[in-house]
Amino acid sequence: MATYECSKCGMSVNATCGKCDDPLIDDTIDVNGTSVQVSKCPNDHGKIKSPSCCGEDMSCTL
Repeated sequence: MATYECSKCGMSVNATCGKCDDPLIDDTIDVNGTSVQVSKCPNDHGKIKSPSCCGEDMSCTL
């Protein structure tokens, strides 16, 4: 399961898919030549941009 953590305060979050309840996995997508970190459902129910905290995107180690 992808665990996102805030580099400023240390808050962390895990996420599951609302359709199948499986843990989301970490992935990246290309947006106009820039790599963007996302979490995606392993059963292809979709993907979300990484969460944010303290005004910044939370990071996840790939």
